[in-house]
This record gives sequence, structure tokens and C-alpha cells, in this order.
Amino acid sequence: MAAFSPKSTPPYNVRSVSFPARSHPSVAKLEQELNKISSWQVPTSLKAETVLGRVSSLGEIYRCVEDLLDLPMTQQALLQHRNEKLMNDMLDDLMRYLDVCGKTRDACVLMKESIRDIQSALRRSKAGGELSIESNVKAYFCARKKMKKEVAKSLASLTQADNIFGDSPLFNASDHLLSAIVRVLREASLVTVSIFRSLLLFLSVPMLKPRPSKWYLVSKLVHKGVVTCEGQQGNLNELESVDAALASLVVPNSGKDFEARDIHSVQKRLGILDTSIEEIENELDSLSRHLIHARVSLLNILSQ
Repeated sequence: MAAFSPKSTPPYNVRSVSFPARSHPSVAKLEQELNKISSWQVPTSLKAETVLGRVSSLGEIYRCVEDLLDLPMTQQALLQHRNEKLMNDMLDDLMRYLDVCGKTRDACVLMKESIRDIQSALRRSKAGGELSIESNVKAYFCARKKMKKEVAKSLASLTQADNIFGDSPLFNASDHLLSAIVRVLREASLVTVSIFRSLLLFLSVPMLKPRPSKWYLVSKLVHKGVVTCEGQQGNLNELESVDAALASLVVPNSGKDFEARDIHSVQKRLGILDTSIEEIENELDSLSRHLIHARVSLLNILSQ
């Protein structure tokens, strides 16, 4: 199994946030969400449930950001101490996050389609022979390859977001309310980058990639019993588990006949992955709406 390096998924280094207007529900909720994330531990590997929970939490953070930006006290504070560079940097970052969100969602849709094509082929195949599903399996790995390319672009874009936001000057630190607002928006941006990285690394986990016309590497793993043992699936994430299951079906001359339980095992793992991808897709849809609302709110403040 490919482990995730701590360097690839940095800790959520979010400082405890405290606002002067602590009694306001919107402020208190955002403070609570950010401080909760600061307690998260960096996992050695990521599974769909963990990633889904983090993307869901990110959506909740931006729902709170919406509420914060809609507060008259927030709008008044930002208007009185206008800093167009920082505001424009925030707008650029939100646009970048929307782009990453949209491209990741599109990649999830492509993956889901290839998964369902394999499921359909397995249902149509009475014996589950390799010739009846090999083209679908290859299409699945092509979808994985396209996803990895998009992930690489998105990760580079997130690195730019880190640099741009980090270069922006702070507001006058003597204004405690304004400083707290700016600080919490920056913390939300840092959390966004970190959670997106976790999601992208989960989706681009190294795959069992076959050589052209020959499932050589996969065949070696199957013959060694690496990918066919049910007891070893617990250490794999959902994508790796499906890779292993598909490999056991398409390896030529593997010395085993397909049985009903083999097909059932593959279908089960495909179903789990399909559900996971769809749930992530839905969370990304929700997150996109919150990001759009936050960006519109900032644009409205900047235009006044």
C-alpha cells in the first residue's frame, strides 16, 4: 500500500481563534469549527470516510464564512479599513478554490461512470471472463490516469494560493475586531488548502498500472497472493481495494477460474467506491455553492 507522507498532508496548524464579539452566533460557530480542525491528527493513509468528513467540515466552515461576511459589523469593519490588495487576494483564492472544486468534481463524475460501466459488464457476463470486462477495466484505469493529471495541476494551483495569500499585508493590528476577522479568514484559507490536498492525494493514490497489452505487474502481485487475499484489504483505501479486485479478474493465465464469490467480491468493492465517490461529489457541489456565496459577498463589500 502506498503510504501518505506527512510532508504531503501537513498538519492543520490553525491557531485558536478568539473574537471580541464572541457572543454572536455566527462568530462563535466559525471559531468552533476552526478550533475543531486544529485538533485533527495527520493520518499515515487516507480513506474515503476521513476525506468525506473533512470536505464536509470545510463546507461548514464556508457556511460560517458566509454568515460572517453578511454581518453588518464585518462589512463596516472591512469598509472602514479598505485594503484592496488583501481583498483581491482573497477573491483570487476563492476563485482558485472554485476551480479546483469544479475540476475535482468532474474527475469524480468520470470515475463514477467508469465504475458503473464495469459493474454493468460484470452483471452481463455470466462467467465473468476476462475478455468480457478487460476493455471496461482499461477504461477505468484511463479514468484514474486522467484524474491523476488533473490532481497534479490542482496541487500546483494550491501552492500558488499559499504563496499569494501569505504575501498579503495585515490590517492595522490596533483594530482588534478587524484583525480577528482577517485572521480567521486567513485561517479558513489555510485549512482549505490543506483539506483539498488531502482529498486530491486520496484520489490520486498510486494504481496497479498494467503494461500495454500485458497485465505483467498485476499478474506478479496476484501470483504472490498480494492482491487477492480478503484479509489484507483492511489496509487499502477504497481505490486501492478496487485496483486489487479488478486485477484478480483480468490477469491472464492466473491459474484460477472465476467463481460467483469472486464476482461478488469485486462488485462489493466497486459499490463501496461508487458510493464514496458520489458522496464526495455531493459534498463538493455543496462546497462550491458556499464558495460562490462567499466570493459574491466579498465582491459586494469591495464594490461599495
